[in-house]
Amino acid sequence: MNGMPRLPAVPGRILIVDDEERQRSALVGMLSDGNFETQVASDGREALERLSTFDADVIVSDLVMPRMDGFELLRHLKERGDTTPAIALTGFGSMEKALSAVHDLKAFWFLEKPVEPRAFKTLLDRAIRYKRSLEKTEALRRDLSLRGVLGELVGVSPAMQRIFSVIRQVAPTSAPVLICGESGTGKEMVAREIHRCSPRADRPFVAVNAAALPETLIESELFGHEKGAFTGAMDRSAGCFEQAHGGTLFLDEIGEMPQSTQPKLLRVIEDLRVRRLGGKQEIAVDARILAATSQDLGTHLREELYYRLSVFQIVVPPLREHKEDIPPITDCMLQTLNGKHGTRVTGVEAEVLERFHRYDWPGNVRELRNVLERAVIMAGEGSIRLRDLPSPALGVSPGPYARLPVPEGRMDLQPGKPLMELEAAYIQLTLEHVAGNRKRAAEMLGISLRTLQNRIAELRDERKAAGS
Repeated sequence: MNGMPRLPAVPGRILIVDDEERQRSALVGMLSDGNFETQVASDGREALERLSTFDADVIVSDLVMPRMDGFELLRHLKERGDTTPAIALTGFGSMEKALSAVHDLKAFWFLEKPVEPRAFKTLLDRAIRYKRSLEKTEALRRDLSLRGVLGELVGVSPAMQRIFSVIRQVAPTSAPVLICGESGTGKEMVAREIHRCSPRADRPFVAVNAAALPETLIESELFGHEKGAFTGAMDRSAGCFEQAHGGTLFLDEIGEMPQSTQPKLLRVIEDLRVRRLGGKQEIAVDARILAATSQDLGTHLREELYYRLSVFQIVVPPLREHKEDIPPITDCMLQTLNGKHGTRVTGVEAEVLERFHRYDWPGNVRELRNVLERAVIMAGEGSIRLRDLPSPALGVSPGPYARLPVPEGRMDLQPGKPLMELEAAYIQLTLEHVAGNRKRAAEMLGISLRTLQNRIAELRDERKAAGS
C-alpha cells in the first residue's frame, strides 16, 4: 500500500446518544470488533446522567431528539467547559444544522445518516486522538503550574524563576516597581501579575502608555481635568490616578514621559494627592505605581523620579537569552490560541521547534505569539509544520539592531540629493520592513518612538511647504 502507514486504532470510551433504539444498536454493532467501551442514552438529558459516571472520550449524538435534543446537549457541555469531542449525527438534507453544531457549538465534526461504518471508525479514531492530546496538554499545564507558570507568565529557566521569586516578594507590598526589558518581552504581563498577586487584585488595574500620548494630552490623561480647563474640555474627566484608586497604575514606556510632566508626577507619587487640570481642590489617591521601560533611562528620566520608581527593579530578559523556555511558552500559547480561533492544534513538529531555537527573536515573546497565531490558523489541527510558518520562514536572525539592507533602486545616493528625501525614504523603508510598526521601527533606527513620530510629521510638513 502506497503512502504513509495508517496509525493503529486508538481504544476509547464512546457514548452514543439517539432516540431510535435501532440506530443505537447499529452504531454499537459497528464498534463490536474494536477495543471500544460503549454506553448509550436515548436523549440529551439521559446523556448528561451517563456522563456523571462514565468518562467518555467521544460523544456521538443525534441532533433531533425529544426532551433534550443534540443542540441543547452540546450547548450544555460547552457552557460547563466540557472539552469532550462530540460527533453530530444528521439526517439527509440537514447539512446546515450540522454545520451550525460544528461552528457554533464546537462539535468535533458530523456524519450523515445512514452512517457508513468505515467513515464512522475513522472519525472516532481522530476524535479519540484529539481527546488524548487535550489530556496531555492539560497534564503539561498542571505540571507547569508546579514548575514554571505564574499566572500568564511561563518559564522554567533560572532567569524566569528569579522573576517569579521577586514578584512573590514585592506583590504583597505597595512599593513601586520598575520593569525593564526590550520591547515584546512581556513587561506588562509582569505588571499584571504583580497586581494579581497583591492585596489590590480585586481593584482596578489601569495601564497608560506614555509613548502613545501626545505631549499636550498626557497631563490630562494622568491627572484629569475640569470642564473648560482647555479648549475641547467639554466635561469633567477623572485621570488615571483617580481611576486606579485602591488598585494599580501601570506607566508603560516611562522614559517617554515629557520632562515638564515628570516633576508633577513625582509630586503625586510622594503626596498621594492629585489636582485635575483647571481644578482648585486636591484629591487623595491611593494607587500603587508600576512603571516599565524598554530603553536606558539615564538621559530620559529625572534622577529623583527614577529612584522613586525603582525601589524594586525587575529586568525581563530577551527571549534569545532563555530559549529553554520556548517549548513551555509555546504549549501555553497554543492553548490560548486554540480557544481564540476554535482550532485543534496539539503542538509543533520537532523541526519547527529546532527552527525556533535557532532564531534570535528580535521581537521577543510578542513575535513568538504572532508567529504561532498565524501558524495555528494555517494548520487548523494536529501539529504545526514548517509550511505553516510565515513566509519567509524563520531563519538566522540578523539581530535586533542590524542595519537594514537598501534594495537596489529604492534610494538614490547620488551627491547633492536633499537630505530630507533620503531621510524620508529610509524611514519609509524601515516602516515597510516592520509592517508599519512604528515602535519597532524606532528601535531599529536608534531613536525614541516620540522622536520618530515627530520626524514623520516634520517631513510631511516640509514636503507640503516644498509643494511636493
